[in-house]
Amino acid sequence: MDSEFSKLGLNDVLVKAVTEMGFVRPMPVQEQVIPYLLGDGNDVVALAQTGSGKTAAFGLPILQKIDVNKAAPQALILSPTRELCMQIAADLADFSKYMDGLHIVPMYGGTSVENQIRNFKKGAHIIVATPGRLLDLMNRGVVRLETVSNVVLDEADEMLDMGFSDDLNAILETVPSQRNMLMFSATMSSEIAAIAKNYLHNCKEIVIGNKNQGTGNVNHVYYMVHAKDKYYALKRIVDFYPKIYAIIFCRTRLETQEVADNLIQDGYNAEPLHGDLSQAQRDLTMNKFRKRQVQLLVATDVAARGLDVDDLTHVINYGLPDDIEVYTHRSGRTGRAGKTGTSISIINLREKSKLKQIEKTIAREFVAGVIPQGTQICEKQLYKVIDDIEKTLVNEEQIAPFLPLIYRQLDWLDKEDIIKRVVSLEFGKFMSYYANAPEIETVTVEQERKSRKEEQKKKEEDRKQRKRQAQEGYARFFINLGKLDNVHTSQIIDLINKFIPERIDLGRIDVMHSFSFFETPAKNVPLILEELNGRKLKGRELRVELAEQGDDTARERNGRGDRGGRGDRKRRDDAPRRDRADRRDRDDRKRNKRR
Repeated sequence: MDSEFSKLGLNDVLVKAVTEMGFVRPMPVQEQVIPYLLGDGNDVVALAQTGSGKTAAFGLPILQKIDVNKAAPQALILSPTRELCMQIAADLADFSKYMDGLHIVPMYGGTSVENQIRNFKKGAHIIVATPGRLLDLMNRGVVRLETVSNVVLDEADEMLDMGFSDDLNAILETVPSQRNMLMFSATMSSEIAAIAKNYLHNCKEIVIGNKNQGTGNVNHVYYMVHAKDKYYALKRIVDFYPKIYAIIFCRTRLETQEVADNLIQDGYNAEPLHGDLSQAQRDLTMNKFRKRQVQLLVATDVAARGLDVDDLTHVINYGLPDDIEVYTHRSGRTGRAGKTGTSISIINLREKSKLKQIEKTIAREFVAGVIPQGTQICEKQLYKVIDDIEKTLVNEEQIAPFLPLIYRQLDWLDKEDIIKRVVSLEFGKFMSYYANAPEIETVTVEQERKSRKEEQKKKEEDRKQRKRQAQEGYARFFINLGKLDNVHTSQIIDLINKFIPERIDLGRIDVMHSFSFFETPAKNVPLILEELNGRKLKGRELRVELAEQGDDTARERNGRGDRGGRGDRKRRDDAPRRDRADRRDRDDRKRNKRR
């Protein structure tokens, strides 16, 4: 068969199947991997992004090397998630459409193990499995791998991130030493290199793009906004792209659910995907998303692993991940199969340094975006409505019985009135929302500098307050409550009145960002330290100390005034024991007085 795929060494049966699937010419990873894997004893480490065509790159040569007359497992493909496992099995079934008698058995958690055992016992030429479920079946004595001659680790870096290192080692130790082995990974970490060294023999390294580099088809854009504006910025970005089809990545399950709930409440076609959902709920959501019945999928990184969708227009990072490799995986979900995609990051000032680290790692520069204005968004949405009306196919026969009634109902309206009403019906919510919506400020470099100067000024004021001397005859106290706790001067006074049993005079009170100072006559020092330390206010345990000048200097140097500063770690660790002892002494004194 005359095809560019046949030039790679594939037989006519496989070429016919992929040609019918619309494969015109091999992708770069397929051109390099397929001919090499068709040989024997050719181990490969391939660094390629998700969506680069790697399933066909390893699947087609494996299928060609299967002997369907030999009823035993001949190939093992390991993947990190059940979703990816199912997808690989489905793709292999499509590739092997004209291979009679071939059996592919997927094995993954979250479903009946008995059904998988029955399917396996019917005969399996290729096993596609998650490490955990495969190891379970091996321990039960159901699966043996001594006949396997080809092994594939797909998304090996993801499997290691998910904690499958021990499972992989246990599985690979049972595979024959004479076999072909291929390891696919988006990034080359030290853990990946260790597996390659232990289990691959004289392997060839194939790199599509550069190591640890994101796909070249993805544009990287960031919007720097104030933290309080993140959700409103997300809404504007989504509204600015009316045909958006995206995954919105969040850091935690709670944040994922909150963002999804807010989007749904605001009328967006969105659904959450996170670990608190049942497997059935996750499967339903992912199927709906693949079928484009859901436009926006709000997900955690773990929940979205293995979700392969070729037509994503955008990936939106609702804040940057801690691990740079995670960003590479996220952004690699768009711009696939030769298409162009966009990775958008909504960040605040504190994440700017992390952005620079990502730029350096992926060797790509982020473009600073400007939050769209309401008028720009309305214009984009209006054009979408007009475009939808123009492209609507009219079934004359189907609607003919209803037209007389419609004509009579709308007879009093002229053409211009009908157009205005149709547009308002489809477009009205955007006009209403953005008519009164305040513009969101995009934080610029100049504003960032100004913010840093203001922060530095506050720190300088804090230093001056720490070094302030109490007035003569008074003692100055430090307390670990400040404006961050919604505490003001009146709350400090109320606090002292609440916990100090006798009336005392108060001098100067200085409320800072995360702590405060107050002054009282020196004779009250024992009373203040005894009665206030260890008390709780707004769920926080109070810590009160004498704020002498030497102590302030040490606090400033060690970060004791700061929450979580290292210099005060030992003091905080010792504090509960000290506070319990103080309370026991205080209770003993009170009991003695009553006696």
